[in-house]
Amino acid sequence: MSIGLPQQGEYAPAFERYVARVRAISRPREELPAQRARVMARLSPLSEEQAQFRYAADKWSVKDLIGHLCDTERIFAYRLLRIGRGDTTPLPGFEENDYARAAGAHQRPYSDVLAEWAVIRDATSALASSLSDRDWANKGTSNDAPTTARALLYIILGHTEHHLAVLEDRYRV
Repeated sequence: MSIGLPQQGEYAPAFERYVARVRAISRPREELPAQRARVMARLSPLSEEQAQFRYAADKWSVKDLIGHLCDTERIFAYRLLRIGRGDTTPLPGFEENDYARAAGAHQRPYSDVLAEWAVIRDATSALASSLSDRDWANKGTSNDAPTTARALLYIILGHTEHHLAVLEDRYRV
């Protein structure tokens, strides 16, 4: 059964750019492992040197960007867990640049950072598989906005697609 597409009002307006990237996906649970395979096929061949690349001095390296994907997916998946399980406790936002600085992905081996993302995605896929069809309509609050479990799944997919486009456009990866 389809979980349905999130509608405006099911997520903060700032996330529309992510949802818009994946709105055509009708089976988002199945898209999680498919997107994982595409990301790994695209990024696994990069060398440590290539992963250190920054397109400008004050921008994230490829490793930093993947570290950002790790932290952000963890946070979005945590929101998905809470809201999917019916918890309506408001969930705060986070400052991505603070997390990126604290993560220190640029100091770690590239293969470790990429492997970490793959494991996180596997955990997100397992979580998505654990939710019943009715759980996807559960609504909570994150970033001071109404948020549904369904919207969070599309946000996770769209956020990754957004950064894949950034990697192509700005990093030539």
